[in-house]
Amino acid sequence: MTSIYDFSAVRADGTEVNLSEFKGKPMIIVNTASKCGFAPQFEELQSLHEQYKEKGLVVLGFPSDQFSNQEFDNMEETMQFCQMNYGVSFPMFKKVDVKGNDAHPLFKFLVSEKKGLLTEDIKWNFTKFLIDPEGNVVKRYAPQTSPKKMEEAITNYL
Repeated sequence: MTSIYDFSAVRADGTEVNLSEFKGKPMIIVNTASKCGFAPQFEELQSLHEQYKEKGLVVLGFPSDQFSNQEFDNMEETMQFCQMNYGVSFPMFKKVDVKGNDAHPLFKFLVSEKKGLLTEDIKWNFTKFLIDPEGNVVKRYAPQTSPKKMEEAITNYL
């Protein structure tokens, strides 16, 4: 059976990370876009990261340009934007597709585990998935859902 820990991804700096590195820790996995109207959610994601990282929470950001071209072409621009505007220090990964035939295998797995309200696919930027410390995809949050509204569920897994 496939697990979240069977996947790897390439960080913004080019290093490959196996998600098994985060075994035993709750995770938030989110597809992001710097130029999206939901980009202010970076601030709340960063706040959750800072508040709960010592207790094990890991936030993983995956930029995607699949929704109205709302991500920079250059990864350096993306990272600079996230750090300068929102102080993002949680792990960010290279830009990936999150839906369609070329979707990153991690996102294919995530949507197969937790369907959306009207579709299985990722509908928009800032779809968030909560992963428990055992690696189970326990909840999917809509793009418009504030990351702060995830806090109670997150604390259940710390």
